Formats: sequence, C-alpha cells, structure tokens
Amino acid sequence: MKKRLIVLLLLLFPISVFAYSDSLIVGGETIGIEVHSSGVYVVGFYSVNGENIGKNSGIEVGDIIKKVNDIEIHNIDELNDVLMDSNQFQLMIQRGRNIVDLNLDPVYENNILKTGLYVKDQINGIGTLSYIDPNTKIFGSLGHEIIESSSFSKFQINSGNIYKAEVSSINKSVSGSAGSKNAVIEKNAVIGDIEKNEEEGIFGFYTDDISEQRLTPVGDIFDIHKGKAFIRTNILDDKIENFSINIISIDENSFNKNILFEITDKKLLKKTGGIVQGMSGSPILQDNKIIGVVNYVVVEEPLKGYGIFITTMLEEGDKIK
Repeated sequence: MKKRLIVLLLLLFPISVFAYSDSLIVGGETIGIEVHSSGVYVVGFYSVNGENIGKNSGIEVGDIIKKVNDIEIHNIDELNDVLMDSNQFQLMIQRGRNIVDLNLDPVYENNILKTGLYVKDQINGIGTLSYIDPNTKIFGSLGHEIIESSSFSKFQINSGNIYKAEVSSINKSVSGSAGSKNAVIEKNAVIGDIEKNEEEGIFGFYTDDISEQRLTPVGDIFDIHKGKAFIRTNILDDKIENFSINIISIDENSFNKNILFEITDKKLLKKTGGIVQGMSGSPILQDNKIIGVVNYVVVEEPLKGYGIFITTMLEEGDKIK
C-alpha cells in the first residue's frame, strides 16, 4: 500500500522540464523592437476648458483602458472609434492587478470632443539580440523587461516584432549618465515575433533564416569564473565584434544581476565610454561558451555593468512553447 501511495503522489505533482538546446546561435546584432500593448495606457493628462477632467474622474497614470461601454479596447484606433459614438463613457481599467470601473464625461472644446487623457498603445526602441535556439527558433533579448516610462511598470504586451537595424552613431556614457546607441531600423525587415515581456527579457520566435549559423555551447552557472571574458555586440553599422571584459564577481542569489563585470577593451571604451543603452542583450562569452547577457549599467561607473545568467533567460524563454 505504501508503494502505491508514493507513486500516486508523484503523479500529482508534475515536474517542470526545460528543453532548451545545449548549444545556441549567439547574437550580438542590434535589433529594432516594437511592442503593442494589451489595452491602451494612460500616460498623462491635459486641461480641457480649465479642468482636468481625466484626473478628476479618478483615472491614474499607468492605468490600462481595457473596455469602454463594454466594448473591448486593444489599441488607440479602437478607442477613438468608441469615442465617436457616445458622449459618456464607462471605463473598465486595469490598475496593477486590480480591475477598476470608472465613468468619464468628455467635454467639447472648439467643437472637438476631449477626454483630457494622453494615451499610448506601443513602445519602440532598440536592443541587442542575445540568442536563438536552433531547434525551436525561440529567441531572447535585453535580459530585462520593457518598462512603461510614465508609470515605471512592466509594459503588458499583446504582440510585437523585432527588426533588422544598423548602428548609425553612439552617444558616449559618462559618470552619472548612460549613453546610447543610435540606429536605423529597417521596418520592412521583420526577423521575429515577440511573445513575452518578462523580467528576464523579451522572448519570441525568430522568423528569419538561421541556416549555416555557428553554434556555441551553453555555459552552466558552475562554469562561470572571475577573470577574462567577452561581450559580443555591435557598435558600428551591422558589424558584430567581441570585446574583452573582466568578470569581477558572480552572484547566484540575485534574480538578474548575476555577473558584475568591467570593460577592459580599449577600442570599446574609446567608442562608447562604457555600457550604453541599446547594448542590453549583448551575449557574454567565457571559455568559448555563452554564459550570460548584459542587462544593466552601473551609471556612476559606466565601464561596469551587470549580466543575467543565460540559463535563467533560457528557462523563461522555453516556457512560450
């Protein structure tokens, strides 16, 4: 009887098995990123006839409008269509994990119906492709989530794409201020569909050709050590290069700031001054293995940055299957 009970208990608790490949196509190229929200974000207010009608209705920055008059809203075009058909609006709003019902009474100003709300339904930017799993074509990038800047919350996505891009110039980092990559995004060259925006990064399915791509083994946490390593990134046109770094410390207990490193490559420091925005997602290589992904800069010392373990990203990315 005891043996049967043990077998039944084991069957009641499924075990998560991650099936990502033990070798990856390593990225390093700059990509354009476009994500569309699940609903419409309120990002600010404006005055109408001297009154802040949006804010006075109880609406807050960061609220996501999900329904208007019981009609589902996915984007600004759909919101505008509903606004054309009524003079009073019942809003279903997502605020964090809560659902809030509010009424909004718009006002005519110069014969134009005004809501007093600034809204948005998408975010555009650039980052660096981290990896592609050759067996599933799942890709990962950034190593951190995309944040909605007005509310500083994770952007809830409905869909998105990544695009080919070329670096046009660099704004250098200095102490106290992170620089940035500037890039030309080829909006007619979609190379992947974004499925998830998580604290570990953005993930989706790569749609471009991956034939004849070299594979690099995945390094486990226990393979990582202090000392020499490389980041693989793109700082001019579409050229991908390896730049030397020194790993200072390794933190297995941190959620996503696992690898503290400093740039030692003189060419990279001369060009960028350190880690710059748009470099998030750059793969970290050590002993011919991919071990992590650049995700944060130490703003006061921009030659230093953090990386997340590649295995952490792979585990999260593997869930979209």
